[in-house]
Amino acid sequence: MIIAIIIALYEQVKAEKNVYVMVVAIVVFMFGMMQLSAKTPSKNQDKEDENV
Repeated sequence: MIIAIIIALYEQVKAEKNVYVMVVAIVVFMFGMMQLSAKTPSKNQDKEDENV
């Protein structure tokens, strides 16, 4: 994810921006965020366990 952020920032600074590189960097970043958020427990997990 950090590499995707660095590449995206680098592409923003360049005079000729490559749209495909930016799209790939954003997709990699979003995939990483999705994986990270899947590992964090829900705030309402205790309430859901009580209802079962």
